[in-house]
Amino acid sequence: MSERTRARALASLAEHFGHDGFRPGQAEAVEGTLDGRDVVVLLPTGSGKSLCYQVPALADARGGMGTTLVVSPLIALMQDQVGALRARGVRAAALHSHQGDEEQRTAVREFLRSELDLLYVSPERAAKESFRRMLGRVPIARLAVDEAHCVSQWGHDFRPDYLRIQELREILDAPVMALTATATAPVLEEIEARLGLRDPVRVYTGLERPNLTFAVRPLRRRDARLAALRDELDGAGLLARRGVGRGIVYCSTRKTTEAVAKDLRSAGCAATHYHAGRTPLARERAQQAFEAGRTRVLVATNAFGMGVDLPDIRLIVHFQTPGSLEAYYQEAGRAGRDGDAARCVLFFGPGDLTTQRRLMSSGSGGVAHEARREQGLAAMARYATEDRCRQEMLLAHFTGAGGGAVCGRCDACSGEVEVDETPPAPPVRTLATADCEKIVAAVDRLSRPVGRIPLARALRGSKSKSLARGGLLTLPEYGQLADYDEASIVAAIDELLVSGRLKRTGRKYPTVWIPGKAIRGESAARARGKAGSAGRKKSSGRFGGPIARELDNYRRRQARTLKWKAYMVFPRRTVLAIDREEPMSRDALARIPGLGPSRIERFGSDILDVVRRHRTPS
Repeated sequence: MSERTRARALASLAEHFGHDGFRPGQAEAVEGTLDGRDVVVLLPTGSGKSLCYQVPALADARGGMGTTLVVSPLIALMQDQVGALRARGVRAAALHSHQGDEEQRTAVREFLRSELDLLYVSPERAAKESFRRMLGRVPIARLAVDEAHCVSQWGHDFRPDYLRIQELREILDAPVMALTATATAPVLEEIEARLGLRDPVRVYTGLERPNLTFAVRPLRRRDARLAALRDELDGAGLLARRGVGRGIVYCSTRKTTEAVAKDLRSAGCAATHYHAGRTPLARERAQQAFEAGRTRVLVATNAFGMGVDLPDIRLIVHFQTPGSLEAYYQEAGRAGRDGDAARCVLFFGPGDLTTQRRLMSSGSGGVAHEARREQGLAAMARYATEDRCRQEMLLAHFTGAGGGAVCGRCDACSGEVEVDETPPAPPVRTLATADCEKIVAAVDRLSRPVGRIPLARALRGSKSKSLARGGLLTLPEYGQLADYDEASIVAAIDELLVSGRLKRTGRKYPTVWIPGKAIRGESAARARGKAGSAGRKKSSGRFGGPIARELDNYRRRQARTLKWKAYMVFPRRTVLAIDREEPMSRDALARIPGLGPSRIERFGSDILDVVRRHRTPS
C-alpha cells in the first residue's frame, strides 16, 4: 500500500469515524484489501469489523477507484449501517425489498452515476441477473461479504444464496473481503473455498471478550427458570423500569418468548418481545422501544440480533439452550460492546436439546444434516455440563487449540458452578443389533410414517388406545422390546436416523419412515399438494417480491377461470424462480424450471408483462 493510499485511509478514519488509529486486526485488513488482496477477517463481536471495509471504501472513492459493494444478510442490518454512515457524511445506500419504487430508483441512479461510496445489497439481490447486468456499468472497487459464515452449510446461519456470491467474481475485477465474528476452522476453510478467495490475507485476532462473565445454571423446570431469570435481572438492576443498561433474554420458540415476556411484565419489569411471527409493525415497535430505552428488557428468538450495535447491554440470558456454540457465542457477544462489564448466563436442561432437535428437523439434508446437528448439540452440552473455564472452552471450540489461559471470571473459575439437583434420568442403554433391526422391520410394515415416541411405546408393549390409529398395536414386533426403557428405544431410533437406515419426514411434527419407500394409501404427489396448500394458506400474499406476489394472484385467477388447481397453472417454485431471475423474453422463460412450451404459449405474455412492471431498475 502506497503512502498516499495509507494517508487517505487514515484521513477517512479520522474525518468520518473520529478515530486516530486502528484497533487490533483492522489495520492488517485495510492494508490487505487496499493492496488488492482478498482478505478473510475473523474478529470478535464489537471489535469494529465493518470499519475493515468502510475505511477502504472511502479511501478508494477519494482516489476515483469506484464503489464498494457490500453483501449483507438482513434488511434491518443494512438499514442500520446505511443510516449510521449517512449520519457521518458517507455516501451510502442500500437496495432491498422493503423500499418503495422511488427510493430504489434513487439508489440505482446514484450508483450508476458513481455517486456512492458503498452500496449494500442482500445475497438474493446480488443473485439477480438484472442486478448483475447493472454492475457491468459501474467501477467496483471491492466486494465485501458481511456475516460470511452464512456461506457455510456447517454454519449456524446458512443462507443458500450466499453460495452464488462467487459467481460475482466472473463479473467484477475486484478483491473480496469476507468478515465474520463466529467461525470454526472448518467454517473458515469453507468460506475461502465457496467465495473463491485467492491467497487471502487472513486476519484472525483473539476472540476473547475480557469484559464478559459467563455462567451456566442447570435448570429443568420452567418455573425455576422464571424465578432464576427474575433474580438475574434484579442483580443487573434491570427489573426496575428506570435505570442504566439493557438486557436481552433469548428463547428458542415463539411461544416461550411470549410467555416469558408476560411473566416479566407481571413482575413489574418493562419488557417486550420480538419474534418472526409478529407483524413487521409490531417487531419494529418492539425494537424501537428497546433501542430508545423505553423498555429495558427484550425477550426474543434468534430472529433478533444480527448486527445489533447497542453499547450498554449488561445482561444476556439464554432462557433455553441454542443449537450450537457458534449461535450462543454470537448472541452472547452482543453484551458489553462499550467495554464495560456484562454477564452472559445460559439456562440448561436435557429437554433443551430435544427442543433444538425438533426445531432443526427439516425432513431433508440426510445423514450429513443429522450429523452436523448432533455435533453442534454435543458441543453445546459439553460446554453446559463440564466444570471448566467457560471462556477457555469457547475459545478452544473456535480455534481448535485447548489448554488456553483461564479467564478467572466465569462460574467455573470462581468456584460457583451450580449442581443440578434433579434426580438423574436412568442411563440410556444401547440396543443390540438384532433389536435395532426390529425397529426397522416395524417401520417397514407400517403404511405411513410414525412418530418416534408412539413407535417406542408400541415396541415396549404400551396398551394406549392412541396407538391403534397407526396400526402399531397389531405389529408382530409389538412388545418385543419391553426390556428396554422408552428413552433407550428413542435413542436407538435417533441413531438409525443418523445412519440413514430410517429417514425423518415432516417439519412441525417429525415422523420416521423407510428411505425410498412410498407411502401406501397416499401418493407422494398428494402429500406434497397438501403441504403446498397449507403453506400457501399460511403465507398468502407474503412470499417473494412484487413479481412473485402478482404472479401468485395471477395463477390463482387463472386456476379459477380454468377450473384447475393453482399448481397446474405453474407451481410455486416457478413463481419464485421468475421473481429471482426476472426473465425479459420467451427464450429466458424457457430456462425457468416448471415452464414448458405449452405454459409459455398460454401464459408467457402475461408473465412478461408482470416482470416488466416490477423489474428491478437497471
